[in-house]
Amino acid sequence: MEAVINKDSSSEAKKYKVLPIMISLLISGFIGMFSETALNIALSDLMQVLNITPATAQWLTTGYLLTLGILVPVSGLLLQWFTTRQLFITSLSFSIVGTLVAALASSFDVLLIARVLQAVGTGLMLPLMFNTILVIFPPEKRGAAMGIIGLVIMFAPAVGPTLAGILIENLTWNWIFWVSLPFLVIGLIFGSLYMQNVSTITKPKIDILSIILSTIGFGGIVFGFSKAGEGTDGWSSPLVIASIAIGIIALVLFSLRQLSMKKPMMDLRVFKYPMFVVGLIMVFLCMMIILSTMLILPLYLQNGMGLSAFSAGLILLPGGILNGLLSPLMGSLFDKYGPKWLVIPGLAIAAVVLWFFSGITAASATALLIVLHTCLFIGISMIMMPAQTNGLNQLPREMYPDGTAVMNTLQQVAGAIGTAVAVSILSNGISDYMRTSTNPTDPGEAVKAMTVGAQHAFLFAMTIAIVGLVIAFFIRRVHVDKQSMKGPMH
Repeated sequence: MEAVINKDSSSEAKKYKVLPIMISLLISGFIGMFSETALNIALSDLMQVLNITPATAQWLTTGYLLTLGILVPVSGLLLQWFTTRQLFITSLSFSIVGTLVAALASSFDVLLIARVLQAVGTGLMLPLMFNTILVIFPPEKRGAAMGIIGLVIMFAPAVGPTLAGILIENLTWNWIFWVSLPFLVIGLIFGSLYMQNVSTITKPKIDILSIILSTIGFGGIVFGFSKAGEGTDGWSSPLVIASIAIGIIALVLFSLRQLSMKKPMMDLRVFKYPMFVVGLIMVFLCMMIILSTMLILPLYLQNGMGLSAFSAGLILLPGGILNGLLSPLMGSLFDKYGPKWLVIPGLAIAAVVLWFFSGITAASATALLIVLHTCLFIGISMIMMPAQTNGLNQLPREMYPDGTAVMNTLQQVAGAIGTAVAVSILSNGISDYMRTSTNPTDPGEAVKAMTVGAQHAFLFAMTIAIVGLVIAFFIRRVHVDKQSMKGPMH
């Protein structure tokens, strides 16, 4: 039966117009991932134009990630309920409307709504992209296709800040979205003409309670962490404590419900596999480091060191591009040597670099910052893919979708929590310094306050890297034998 299915799917694959479908997916995916980081470089500009604090501004990133975190657990169900074309057109429509609203936005509230609409588009697009690639390419060509997708996913966040810097330097922040808009429209036109229905519609039962519990759980925790960075109460605020507590309770109830269901929305038995759990923790900590660093560093380069948005973007470019280019190399090194000899040195590099970052001042050399940022992302490239692949390798074949869904969901939540906590530490560092300052109106004092806040935030990221380094010593290579590829592992 399996041989017949494979044969059918292989002959079916020849009917697909692969190149136009790939172009549609790559354009849409690139702009989606570009949106995730491009706005970071504009935050300093937005804080002045819209008269908002760093804690409020970070909601433009946190809100985006939170929406992704809520959507990803549901995406598996959506793929089985709606056709590929329906989901593709819906995804692009959300992205186009969100981008247009953002381009026209003149207030923080409107811009935040626009970011949520964009995130809905990206949240639908990413799972759809991977699912479509698996169907339209035969197994022997999937690696190359996934490699191209991987490069796009890594490359887009890398060039986002630089392109955004150029636009802010010469135009206004709104142009980040005006430039994205025509590409999304081209992607929609391409997809409308060439996208074919490749998924099988089974319409499984939707458990509304599971969706509600996961939304309240992830939403409550991220909202609580984000809110802690605002106001004078911080972490002692009743709203912060209540949000995090409700979020934890909802996630516990969600987990108990999944374990008691015959067909859960997300199969949590993946947590029975120790190397999957270790890999998941590595990816979770990595996302906290990446997202917190990618938010704090551009803010400090502009507000602490007085660099232009374009200059700040250029400093971040080499590290981001190298991270994307190194991913295939790390893949082959992982195949040859296993995860331990990559993950442990990678976390050691990240911890040392973040320690150096915690000592930066307004007088730090630009060349030093470029080298540090590049070294950090070399370390990150040594951790993410090997830890993720090794973890998923331990799962039985039928649990791959659940393992991927769990990892993708927690990546988004980790990014949101990392961003929220880093900005909270940055804001508290600035406030504490200014309270003890003898001349708080002096512009030089504001730079010193920003420096102290940024240094504290980098120490937080360094602590995460050290925790990861300790856990990394428990990682061991998972050997995937032919038997485990055919069915469940015993």
